[in-house]
Amino acid sequence: MEPIRTLVLDDEPVICEACRECLAERGHSVDTRLTGREGLEAILQGNYEVILLDMKLPDLDGMEILRTLRKEKPGETIIVMTGYSTVKNAVDAIKLGAVDYLAKPFSDDELVLSVERAADKRRLVLENLALKKELLDRYRFSNIVGEDPMILRIFEAIKKVGPTDSTVLLTGESGTGKELFARAIYSHSSRSTKQFIPVDCSTLSPGLLESELFGHIKGAFTGAIQDKIGIFEVANEGTLFLDDIANLTPEMQAKLLRVLETREYKPVGSTQFKKTNVRIIAATNKDLRGMVREGSFREDLFYRLNVFPLTLPPLRERKDDIPRLAYHFLRVFCRKTGKRINGFTAEALEELVNNDWPGNVRQLKNVVERLVIMADQSVVSLPDMISHVHSRRPLAPEGVPTTLEQLKQIRRTLLKGTFAGIEREFLVRALKESGGNITLAASKVGMQRSNFSTLMKKHHISPTDSAEKR
Repeated sequence: MEPIRTLVLDDEPVICEACRECLAERGHSVDTRLTGREGLEAILQGNYEVILLDMKLPDLDGMEILRTLRKEKPGETIIVMTGYSTVKNAVDAIKLGAVDYLAKPFSDDELVLSVERAADKRRLVLENLALKKELLDRYRFSNIVGEDPMILRIFEAIKKVGPTDSTVLLTGESGTGKELFARAIYSHSSRSTKQFIPVDCSTLSPGLLESELFGHIKGAFTGAIQDKIGIFEVANEGTLFLDDIANLTPEMQAKLLRVLETREYKPVGSTQFKKTNVRIIAATNKDLRGMVREGSFREDLFYRLNVFPLTLPPLRERKDDIPRLAYHFLRVFCRKTGKRINGFTAEALEELVNNDWPGNVRQLKNVVERLVIMADQSVVSLPDMISHVHSRRPLAPEGVPTTLEQLKQIRRTLLKGTFAGIEREFLVRALKESGGNITLAASKVGMQRSNFSTLMKKHHISPTDSAEKR
């Protein structure tokens, strides 16, 4: 076990020294203080894992110190010690934040067990908090790549709706990141310390989905050999994300509507209702309004779900974000594979931008992953992409134009691509010959530094790119 940083606060030097010797023998680090004020100052300024606190001190009693720490430094791991042991003292001390109680006289084994158990509990709490923070941070806006005005407006909307308990309906094509945005809403809510449970309504049969959501009692159906807790109970006080909500059967729509209206549900086979306090975030890639008109989706359920609607734009409508996303995924998969790929040629990036991306961000992510796996060069070029990306604008059947307009379009495309490639090489060479110094490179080619930097941004070039070429 790692050494435990411990403070013993007791007005009896004999007890302090005995605790020090006992804990030091186990490899633990121990400080001692004899007065309440000295001990309190040490706690406020120090970084102790466990504090042994005597309840009777000459200047400040233990309860007063506990009350101060509760305000000034909550979360400290404190074990109280006293020769005046009563149940009331123990209860009062624990209410104020103490984790354990030692009645004097106590044995060495009792002391060590209490300290090590308290330290283990503290470390477990800190690890859980760190893990939860990591998971929450993963779904903050910083993890969502996008600066398109439509995406920024969605960010602002999430900031407003996140802290509320309002039901949110996310709509958008497949692959637009509905679960990612649902988690962002969750991470901005007061329920972020509770459960977030995603449920794909399209992957479970109606009977199984009902049992999963509401649970069932023993004997409810063949195979129900014991009671089962449903997701609504597990997610209580938390957030439930219902993806592909349009796939619910009419029967399940009615049951979900009742939950939204009354906050009550019945496990399968039960006659008793259970209460739930769950926030619902729903998502679909279908036109729910159209389904309401067709009679395949309940109108009353639609309005219950559509309290705060958010529509996620398809990738083809936020083309400015495509280069950002492409480079983001490039960095992600380079880290995973250990490859070093500096970026895309201008022609390759243009091909990405001009694609329709029917599978949206998910499709782009998959394409970049394949490009990284297959890459043999430090830059992804247009030929690398031929087998992975299909442009929305085919030149013509079998590559041969059939009209004058097609011929002109091909000419414009080729000329643009050729010039872009030359322009990029022009910048890289200038940087190479100037040792990566942008100011010097701009001066050598007869350009203003600001214009040179603008062209570098256009082609996603950094000064380090020139170093790779040397």
